[in-house]
Amino acid sequence: MIVPVAFFAVFFAYPVASIVGRGLRIDGVWQFGGIGEVLGRADLQRVLWFTTWQALASTALTLVIALPGAYVLARFDFPGKRLLRAVVTVPFVLPTVVVGTAFLALLGRGGLLDEAWGVRLDTTVWAILLAHVFFNYAVVVRTVGGLWAQLDPRQEEAARVLGAGRFAAWRRVTLPALAPSVAAAALMVFLFTFTSFGVVQILGGPTFATLEVEIYRQTAQLLDLRTAAVLTLVQFAAVGAVLAVHARTVRRREGALSLVDPARTARRPRGAGQWTLFGGVLLSIVLLLLLPLGVLVERSLATPTGYGFDYYRALGSIDERGGAFLVPPIDAVANSLQYALVATVIAVVVGGLAAAALTRRAGRLVRGFDALLMLPLGVSAVTVGFGFLITLDEPPLDLRTSWILVPLAQALVGVPFVVRTMLPVLRAVDGRLREAAAVLGASPFRVWREVDLPLVRRATLIAAGFAFAVSLGEFGATVFIARPDRPTLPVAVAALLGRPGELNYGQAMALSTILMVVCAVALLLLERIRVRTTSAGEF
Repeated sequence: MIVPVAFFAVFFAYPVASIVGRGLRIDGVWQFGGIGEVLGRADLQRVLWFTTWQALASTALTLVIALPGAYVLARFDFPGKRLLRAVVTVPFVLPTVVVGTAFLALLGRGGLLDEAWGVRLDTTVWAILLAHVFFNYAVVVRTVGGLWAQLDPRQEEAARVLGAGRFAAWRRVTLPALAPSVAAAALMVFLFTFTSFGVVQILGGPTFATLEVEIYRQTAQLLDLRTAAVLTLVQFAAVGAVLAVHARTVRRREGALSLVDPARTARRPRGAGQWTLFGGVLLSIVLLLLLPLGVLVERSLATPTGYGFDYYRALGSIDERGGAFLVPPIDAVANSLQYALVATVIAVVVGGLAAAALTRRAGRLVRGFDALLMLPLGVSAVTVGFGFLITLDEPPLDLRTSWILVPLAQALVGVPFVVRTMLPVLRAVDGRLREAAAVLGASPFRVWREVDLPLVRRATLIAAGFAFAVSLGEFGATVFIARPDRPTLPVAVAALLGRPGELNYGQAMALSTILMVVCAVALLLLERIRVRTTSAGEF
């Protein structure tokens, strides 16, 4: 636990505490009396209420739509499965400002719905909820499906032989085994939607605002650090309460499971019911995931003179008329890949050590640390970004001009995904296997290498894929610390979207399309590695 604790203390707790302290201290004196004044404001109470109920609604809707997809991708075998698994993960890495823009093109004025049926949803909460499903679909599919594919189907078959119906066998055998993974996915979706920023800012307009949007407005537009600090504490307390409830309830339901090679559990759909389910999942993926992505591709090719690659060619040059970058926008592709690879290594090492420690140890302190690992997903990225700037500016941690600052910020968001992906599988490993290896003379390291690693290899690859995807699309904190001569793809897209003109908008859509392609290729390669690994008899 030493490495994870030190990492979060230096790169999360210290920066966040410093920025909150600046908002609550005036002339060196703490001003706690202002907390009640801020919380008593009716407009901020409405923001808190909307933040809470839309996050709950978004989480429930995402689970309802994505759980069938998790089952199909876990238990069905069909041509193009690896490609489809990579495609459904692409929306998760898109910057939230791009997601909001894509849904605005679909649901707003002049969008597809408006042109076809005269219906606009950009002034309603439904646009926000659908965009959240689009963004978080992969969280459920990858987190739940990763474990579902390794559950031994013979346990459910045994229950049916003993007289249980299909649904009763699934409810009594499979569902309890999946419960920790479903809860982990629901927790991550709730945290992302509770702290939603870009989607709500674009689709909500002046009508809807989350705590994250309000923190940004109070910090960047109104320069009211006291109100922003209080709202950060409220967000921090709400997320902490959710994590405490999760740690208390879910851990009781985790236990050893019978895990098998995923290649043994997948088969082609059989019967009208399974083919109907398969078709329904494909239709939902097309409408909710592929259609918005198709809008981005179409707009990247739609130039004033017709369809072409003019916007892509423009990415290779610097706009001499006061452009948004000091380097050609295309350089952001190489920058993002380099940052994401380093951030993935950091996240897998830190998150893997944390998951291993949480598996081997017990007690309130360790369970509390389990919840604290998720806090970066629930704390304002604006707060983290500003905190980096004001704290990591003195030796021995003067990192303001160092390239490593960006991967560190990205890894903060990647570590919780690594922990939540690996922890259910690690806890499902039968402890008697470790004890038997130890009795036979294996050292602790060899026990981990010979027992744990083969069983959790697949979960590690999934966790690495999530960390890489999150790093590619991280925007909230990176926008404050990325250097002008080394922008990332999300920062470049946001900068282009914030500037007027068809050329800037077209280049933003072109960069977004490149980001989609890069992510799809990376995830497809990850799927190929996973298949080769499992074919050799390892998990």
